[in-house]
Amino acid sequence: MTKSLIVIFTAIVLDAVGIGLIFPILPSLLTEVTHADNVAPYIGTLTALYAAMQFVFAPVLGALSDRLGRRPVLLISLGGAAINYLFLAFAPSLWMLFIGRAIAGLTSANVSVAMAYITDISPEDKRARRFGLFNAMFGIGFIVGPVLGGALGDYWLRLPFIAAAVLNGCNLLLAFFILPESRAPSREKLDLSALNPLRPLRWVFSMKSLLPVIITFFIFSATGEAYGTCWALWGSDTFQWNGLWVGLSLGTFGVCQTLAQAFLPGPAVKLLGERATILTGVAGVCVALVVMAFATESWMIFAIMPVFALGGIGVPALQALATGQVDDSQQGQFQGVLASAVSLASIVSPLAFSSFYFVVREQWPGAIWLSVVVVYAIAVPLVFGLRLGPKPASAG
Repeated sequence: MTKSLIVIFTAIVLDAVGIGLIFPILPSLLTEVTHADNVAPYIGTLTALYAAMQFVFAPVLGALSDRLGRRPVLLISLGGAAINYLFLAFAPSLWMLFIGRAIAGLTSANVSVAMAYITDISPEDKRARRFGLFNAMFGIGFIVGPVLGGALGDYWLRLPFIAAAVLNGCNLLLAFFILPESRAPSREKLDLSALNPLRPLRWVFSMKSLLPVIITFFIFSATGEAYGTCWALWGSDTFQWNGLWVGLSLGTFGVCQTLAQAFLPGPAVKLLGERATILTGVAGVCVALVVMAFATESWMIFAIMPVFALGGIGVPALQALATGQVDDSQQGQFQGVLASAVSLASIVSPLAFSSFYFVVREQWPGAIWLSVVVVYAIAVPLVFGLRLGPKPASAG
């Protein structure tokens, strides 16, 4: 592996660590800052704000990297992330936390630049493998982040942010001294329309037959946001978990999910077909969620994790099935639409699930997981309606 790839993959791991480390400590941090008994709405708003900044600025950073080069945009993003984590470490008030999370979302939008960098330096026959490593790095970060955040947060609530600042600062120095430019800056005029994050969705209205698969992606993404938004609150309210136990539970889920996605989708699709694999994944998640809703002991959550992670086979199968909905010439455009749908779900879903948790927390915190089952149920008839078989000869 080249030095450039090592720096890029390290940046991706740190992005994911930064996202994950705040999950275990966010409820305690918001309680400290707001002195409120029920901080669920604040968690939902902060999570949605982070996602909204990613959604808006990912195309901006991508376009700027085309114009200015990848290296300066990555360096600015890494430097901004390091400064922002220090800002969050010492933010004494709620409005400063909101500013910090907004900046964090902006700087984490450098994922699009990192993917472009990998494309620049990778021959076509190596891109698939390197993008697979890219996803693996994200998985590692999501496993490490919650455990690190929970462990450090129990020692001092602000310590995870200082650790993230130091890690990002080290990666900034590494990139500054080692990372070469992968693309010569362009002198072409910047296309301002490319900065519109809603631009890909315009295509949907010219191809209404694609709405079922796009809505299915939206639903799957929306359900995934429930865990990051409500898991720490639910664990604390139901089992009196501290930050370490919240982090360990999320880390365990991350390990099981990564293993399931790495080894099961291919054999499952060969055995069951794409549609049945998707539905099997949904069934596994829903069984686990029902158990979690009624669980009274911590060990029950860890015991159900393998079944919970079975849901990991559904998304790759859905992605494979989705590629068959359009002609090869429109795959890039279609993937852009799906990415926009996923981003919108990550903005809307935290607000909805945190609001529901605010309502049910006193009577039955586990009810939040039944609400996720209900959302999954909406996707089932849509999955049955997805087209199987060869790609259409033309699409619109």
